[in-house]
Amino acid sequence: MDLDAISTFVAVAEAGQFRAAADDLGITQQGASRRVANIERELGVRLFTRVAKGVRLTESGQALLPHAYEILRVTERARASVTSGRTLRIDVVGRRIAPSNILRAFYEQHPGIKLDVVTLANTGTGTALTEIADCNLDATFRSLRASAPTLPSGLRSSRVIDERHELLVGPGHPLANATSVTLRELSHHPIWMPGLADSEPIGYYEDLAQTFGLVIDSGGPSFGVEALLTELASSPCLATLVGEGSRYLWPESYALCRIPVVRPAPVYPLSVIWRADNPHPVLAAFLDYLHARYQRTAHDDVWAPDWAHHRSPTGR
Repeated sequence: MDLDAISTFVAVAEAGQFRAAADDLGITQQGASRRVANIERELGVRLFTRVAKGVRLTESGQALLPHAYEILRVTERARASVTSGRTLRIDVVGRRIAPSNILRAFYEQHPGIKLDVVTLANTGTGTALTEIADCNLDATFRSLRASAPTLPSGLRSSRVIDERHELLVGPGHPLANATSVTLRELSHHPIWMPGLADSEPIGYYEDLAQTFGLVIDSGGPSFGVEALLTELASSPCLATLVGEGSRYLWPESYALCRIPVVRPAPVYPLSVIWRADNPHPVLAAFLDYLHARYQRTAHDDVWAPDWAHHRSPTGR
């Protein structure tokens, strides 16, 4: 099977839409459809079925997805084994969230560096840490909710991102016209976050809900970001939380509202993890950049779970 086709299949499965996946991959929607069709012809099965707001995996697609992830991981390891050590390989987890945007800003200041941006979405923390320990990655970003006390020998971590939350709602939601929303006000409005699968974000949102009496529903399947935005736009009661530094695009007609959550502002704490003996000079510069940025953006009016305070925010 063609690796580009496998990457496209995974992107469509994650986005729930051919158009959104094509945008993320930098190809046309027709090109994405053609790649997936090639796999379907080769295997003799249908991988997706169309629904009102995009596509969803068939049983055959669900069976193929974990193998597709593994093929891509093996390919990345093989590429890393023969790639010049001057290429910096950073896992940003997803291309829409804060680590990706921060790495892009760093790259814009150092446009001459060799950089490989990796997205280990839907990959557990343990796997990501193994990739670091095996020198297949130079750094990754994780909350380390459960892993900090048992970080493998030779790895280092430092809290470098406090991602503030914004409430995302449609124009018919009771809070649509608010300029900000407090956690007390938010306790009267259920929050919908379908498709959470990683134990780190699941645990974080459980901590947030328990601390402030929020109702956060992460049940049900996720049909991709585009489907979620469409649901929010037409609903008078649905709301979700997004990161302040995350990037989401929607049609102007949706009229969605991003509302800062304040007093206090809850933050999703992310640490950068790397090998202590990694001599890569650009990695050292990137770590310095992360720590300097964190010092500039850190504030006292935020809430983070207790486990996030057990790690030094500047501990290198």
